[in-house]
Order: sequence, then C-alpha cells, then structure tokens
Amino acid sequence: MKKWLGRIGFALLVLVLATFIALATWEPFWAKRDDIALPDRAYTAEISRDEFGVPHIYGKTDADVAYGVAIAHSEDDFFTLQDVVAMSRGRYGAIAGQDGAAFDYAYHLLDARGTAEKSYPRLPEDTRALFDAYATGLNDYALQHPDEVKLGSLFPVDGVDVAAGFALRQPFFFGLGDVIGPLVDGKELRPEHGPAIPLSSREAKPATDAVEVIRDDEVAPSRQTKARPLPWGEDGALAGSNAFAVMPEKSGGPTILVSNSHQPWRGGVAWYELVVESDEGWHYAGANFPGSPFPFLGHNEHLGWTNTVNTPDMVDIYKLVMNDDGTQYRIGDQWRDLEKQTVTLPVKLGPITLPIRRTIYRSVHGPVIKNDNGYFAVRYGGMGNLGQLDAYYRLNKATDLDEFQAILARMDIPSTNFIYGDKEGNIAFIYNAALPDRAKGYDWRKILPGDDPRAIWSGPVPYQSLPKYVNPASGWLYNANNAPYTAAGEGSDLSPDNFAPELGVELKQTNRSRRAWKLMSEAELLDRATLEKIKYDTAYEREGYVARLWDDLAALDLSDDAELARARDMLMNWDFTANNVGEADALALLMIREFMASSYQNKPWPDVREELAKQVAHLKDHFGRIDPPMSELLRLRQGDVDLPLDGGSDTLRASTLWDVDDDGRLSVRHGDSFIQWVEWLPGQRVSSRSIQPFGAATTRPASPHYTDQATLFVQHRLKPVHFWREDVLANSASRKVVTHSR
Repeated sequence: MKKWLGRIGFALLVLVLATFIALATWEPFWAKRDDIALPDRAYTAEISRDEFGVPHIYGKTDADVAYGVAIAHSEDDFFTLQDVVAMSRGRYGAIAGQDGAAFDYAYHLLDARGTAEKSYPRLPEDTRALFDAYATGLNDYALQHPDEVKLGSLFPVDGVDVAAGFALRQPFFFGLGDVIGPLVDGKELRPEHGPAIPLSSREAKPATDAVEVIRDDEVAPSRQTKARPLPWGEDGALAGSNAFAVMPEKSGGPTILVSNSHQPWRGGVAWYELVVESDEGWHYAGANFPGSPFPFLGHNEHLGWTNTVNTPDMVDIYKLVMNDDGTQYRIGDQWRDLEKQTVTLPVKLGPITLPIRRTIYRSVHGPVIKNDNGYFAVRYGGMGNLGQLDAYYRLNKATDLDEFQAILARMDIPSTNFIYGDKEGNIAFIYNAALPDRAKGYDWRKILPGDDPRAIWSGPVPYQSLPKYVNPASGWLYNANNAPYTAAGEGSDLSPDNFAPELGVELKQTNRSRRAWKLMSEAELLDRATLEKIKYDTAYEREGYVARLWDDLAALDLSDDAELARARDMLMNWDFTANNVGEADALALLMIREFMASSYQNKPWPDVREELAKQVAHLKDHFGRIDPPMSELLRLRQGDVDLPLDGGSDTLRASTLWDVDDDGRLSVRHGDSFIQWVEWLPGQRVSSRSIQPFGAATTRPASPHYTDQATLFVQHRLKPVHFWREDVLANSASRKVVTHSR
C-alpha cells in the first residue's frame, strides 16, 4: 500500500512539475510567428548626439532615418519600447500581469490588429517604407542585445505590428477607456457634466427636440457624454497641456510657438526628443512617443505646431435589442448575427503565465460589451481609420499653412488640438477632431437605441465645421485643455452659438485657461520675457472648483479642533500661488488636488473637513508641522536626483500627478514634460530651445543623460536645439553610423 501511495505521490509531483513548466513556457511558443516578411532592403543612418544626448538622426532617405530613429530610441529606452510592442501584439499581460491583460482585452475588443491589416496596404508606399524601416530597426536592436529582451518571441515585428499600436492607442486620448471600463464592470457612466447614467436606462426613441445643453456653476455648457479622457490609463489626473502662439506684431519681433505638453514622465506616452533629417526633405525637430517612427509635434524649417488634448464627445453607446439566445441583434426590422470571437489573454502570475479565455463581440455599430444589464455597442470617432500614420508624416514635411490645413482637412488624425506658427508670421488654432456626423433629434449624451439605423452615423463632420482661428486680431492664441471658445482674447474669441450642439465640443474651463486668458489679455507686448512669466505662472484664480473649495472651507465649524482651525486660517490667508514662498503653499497643494479631480471627472465632491484633516495629518506625520516649505514636499526624483519643484495640479507651471514616497514627499510623475520654444525672426532661420524633466536616456540609469536636464528643468531654463547641420556637427558629443544589410 505504501508503495502505491508513493507512486501516486510521485506521479502527482511529476504532473505538478509538468503543469508548472507548461504554464511557465507556453506563451512564447504560442506567440511565435513565421509570417514576418519585411522588405529586402538595406538602411544606413548616422546618429549624432549632442551634449545632452539628444539624437540627431540623418539618412539619405526617409526610410534610412526611420531605421535610425528605432535604433536611437532603443539605445535610450528599449525597456518601454518592448512594452509598447507587446501591447501592439496583444501580449502585454505576459509582461505586466493583470494590468497588462486589460490592454490586451482592449487590443482584441477594438480589433487593433484587424484594423492595421486592413489599413496598412492602403497607405502610400513611402509611408509603409517608413514603418517597415522602423520595425527593422527594432528587430536589429533586439537581435544585437538579446540580454535586454524581456519576452520570448516578441521580435521580429513588422510595419503592421507598429501600425496596430497606433490603432490601439489613439482612441484612449479622447476618453474611450472611461467608457469601456464602466461597461465591462457594469457600472453607471459618469458624464463630465450632468447626472450619472445608469446602464439600465436607454432612450427608447429619439428625442423630439434639439439636444439640451447642460449648465452648472463650475463648467460652461457641454454635451460631453462620458468622463474626461485620461491619456493611456493615467487615472485621477487632469489631462493636460498648454500651448501658445504669438504673431510678430504682438511679440515685437519673431513668430513664437511654445509647446508645453503635460504627459507622464515615464512609460508608453512619455515624450522622446529627437531631430530627424534626410536628403529627401524630411527635416524636423520635436518629440515622439515610443513606437512611432516620426515626431508628433515640433517644427521644421518653415512651420511648427504643438498639440493639447481636447475632450469632444466622440464616443456613443448603443443598447442592443437581442434575441432570446443572445446570438442576434435587431437593426430596424432585420435580425443580424452578433459576431463572436474567443481570444486568449496571457496573464503573468509570478513565474507562470495563465491563458485566460475571453469572448469578444462586435456588431455593425462597433465593439460590443456584454454585462449584467445587457449588450452595449460602442462607436467612436476615427474607428477603423489609420490615416494618421500618413498624415503625421506629411505634416512633418509641410511647408506652409495651406498645405498644413489641407492635411488636417483629411480628418485622419482623430483628436487633439493643433496650435500652429510659421516663418511667414501666421499663427492658427484648429480644434481638430473626427467628430461624428450625428443626426439631429437624439440625446447623444445618453445610451442610444441600438435597433435604430438612423442613430448609426457613418463618418466625421467636414473640416469646415470645426472651430478654428487663423491670425486673430489679438495677435495671440493659446489652449490649456479648455473650450475652443476662449483662445484669442475678447473680440477675437469664437462664440459657441455658432457651432451645433451635436458636434459635442466641450465647453469647460481649466484654471490654466483662466490664467492664460487673463495674463495674455493684459499684456501690451508678448515678448519672450513676458511669455516666459506666463508659461511658468503658478497661480490659481479663485473661480470654479477653487472658489467652491474655499467657500466650503470658510463655512466649516472648527471650534472643536484648534489645529484644523489654524490650518483653515492659513488657507484663507493664502495668496493662491504655488511658488514655494507662502507658508500655506504645501497644504494648499495637497488640498486642491482631490477637489480638482472631483470637478473635472464629475466624481462626488469630497468631504472638505475630512480632506483637511487628512492633509494636516500627512504634513504632521512626515514634517512635524503643517506649514513646511512646499519645496520640501514637492520633488523631482529619479536616481540620485532629488530637487524641489514648484507649480500645482492645474497651474500653467504644471506638477500634475505624483507618487507619495515613504518619507511623505511627493515624487512628481506627470506635468510639464517636453517643453519647446520656437522662434522665427523675419529674414532669419528658425531657432528653438527645449527641456525635459530628466534626460534623453529615459530608462538607462548608468547613462550620463539619465537626469542631466533635471537642474535646468527646475530652474525654468531651456537648452538649445541643434536643428541645422552645421550646429549638429559643431555640438556633437558622439557620432556613429548604424546599418542594416540586405
């Protein structure tokens, strides 16, 4: 009997070991592909790095340059590039576990690969050549550095894989993630303005009147249906960016374009600075995200632009009318089969990777999510269109305002505002968005009847319908993630009454917008010095959520708690400037954050007394006082760098999101990121300056360029951009040639 028990125990042990080995090794074998076919082509690129390690990539052809972009970026941040590649192949869960699997679910739900496979062959040949070259560069780096590869069978990749990453990422910038999440969880949707929408409710038939505009005392009218977009999963933050453009008549000399993006400082949408130049006329200085062969913003010789996140209502939700067994849905008087596909999500759990099966549904509306309340289809602007892969490339090489606008007019870039300047003295602001061309008579803020074919729109509105400014009388333009109807000052601003409510244009104001509009309106001259003061402004206006918070603080009865009463008194005497000077700066910084998030995300307003007690306790626990200098609280930290920061969550000098470290300090991870200042003086060549919070070598702690820009960043200083070839050669700290043979 003991022998039999021993044999059974041994057999069970063998079975457990075999199962463990299978779960630890199956995913790379499952993901291995033999269908990668890149062009049989050679590439040669020169990578020159300046004193800050910023690469200038030169090649005879544009494709040569794209190959060099992949190599240079891999040298600085192959770690993040692999994450992006894994997302682009639906395998991020094998790296990041359950959190990564959420991206993989979205990859399948949105049919990112299918969209790329359909769209890629239709792209112009030179655009495909760019993406194929970039993929080749990633493959070569992985082949030459096998010890850095963190997931088996992740490489090689091809241009379609890179394109699939664009198909996955682009909808999240205008808020699709804030729709998918509640639908998957079966929770109510929270519109940016107005009451929450339970999933059990739906419009049984179209409204008889025009769409009602919701108003409240904090945010201007809007039809926004869903919560504010959070770029690539940045929860709890105000989607940020500032942009400024000034005409020569207002600056006293040059055309000025200031890019002041607010992005995460690490990860898949952290800016990477570069300059590209080819003999085919591609010459551009700016920044891209990991996974892109070209910059997304910056300038060439003739013109430049920057982007800010806009938040139009670009996502509509339909509740489907299903048959009894859930296999068909009704459209008009017809029943159609619900598309159904089972996918495998790899989910890393310690040393093993679990294969989790999920069912994906689709209807003619778009992806479908099933929950306890029924089947809900999602339709969003730009769905199925990857024309942006070509549009950004063409924008990089545009030479004047007409050409620039003609490219945007294709409506291939699904969202983000464009603020523009050029050497001819022109400035412009285009509220760019592939806004759905919706029929009148529906309340598009609510869940729509899925069986009504008239409620299914087919494409975007024409470019002519978008809000836009060209050379306003004021001589200046700005955007700070606010409504496009405050952009150029009194007398030059557009009126929301001139745009149909079905467009879904947001009408919110941010503190940054209020400050920029006020300061720029007051300035007689917007020269470099004046504009720098505005860009680095750290003040809050006592309006909107800030006014409400301070009114609530004033109304508190704190007679039972002397310490809280003292803290409240400090805040009531605050100068509303987060500049590291006032005794209440640190406490105000902590207080404002949650109430700003509540306002912009339409979450419940926090209990003011509870928040005050919480933040007072934090300061007492970690600093022994409630009035430490804000510079001791708010920090720029990476590696050995630990420097004081200024600004707040919604100031023009932005320190938006932070991690609370063990010592109670706030380690900022999102806010002012890539800053670029561009000037065209009459009769002179373009010049520019820039800065990043840390350095070019994003995930290379051993590199001298890991944090070498940090001191300049906290001092509000910029470094030169070496755009012209002679400047590149004169300031080159290193040069090398990278090649790929046939």
